[in-house]
Amino acid sequence: MERLIVTEDGSHSLYSAQYNQQYHSLQGALIEAEHIYINLGLRPILENADSPVFVFEMGFGTGLNAFLTWKLADLLQKNIYYVAVEAFPISGDEASSLNYETLSGHSNLIALHDCPWSVDFPISDHFTLNKQHIKLEDFTTTNNFDVIYYDAFDPRAQPELWEEEIFAKIAAFTNTEGVLVTYSSKGIVKRALRAGGFRVERHKGPGRKTHVLKAIKI
Repeated sequence: MERLIVTEDGSHSLYSAQYNQQYHSLQGALIEAEHIYINLGLRPILENADSPVFVFEMGFGTGLNAFLTWKLADLLQKNIYYVAVEAFPISGDEASSLNYETLSGHSNLIALHDCPWSVDFPISDHFTLNKQHIKLEDFTTTNNFDVIYYDAFDPRAQPELWEEEIFAKIAAFTNTEGVLVTYSSKGIVKRALRAGGFRVERHKGPGRKTHVLKAIKI
């Protein structure tokens, strides 16, 4: 398959010709997702949660972040309501080609890709998914979220998704002390997050990546 990439940890990613970008770090798709989105973003909140945790993802992509989130929810028996926006969904054949099940020891990634769009769909007793086939700029919600996975393409490829106005929009539906995690630690991203209503922490990145960001809603 033309778009399939094998990253350094053996896990698959995809390449976007439209943006000349891969979907994940070439150092390791699985390592990146677990380090940034699960361990830095979700786990500290989920482990201490007494009520459902609301997670929002910018960029559903291959479904890897949602897949790992679902499995952690089931493992800890904690309820998660997960909303993801994706303007350019991958095909079913592409989803079936990914090797996340083999490497993670979990099954049924394809269930995330096969579920319908724009409805709440119970994937398991502890994980409900609502995928929106829409651009972030057009997304609206009445929910407030505890964790934001910000996984847009690099600011060079999608500069419009890393601006103050976008982060202010996200801050408006993020609970106070809710967290946003992202792989990009560029200065323009830090400045836009602060202007949008977050305080910003810099954390060690996965593998050889120096830093990633964790932002807390003020």
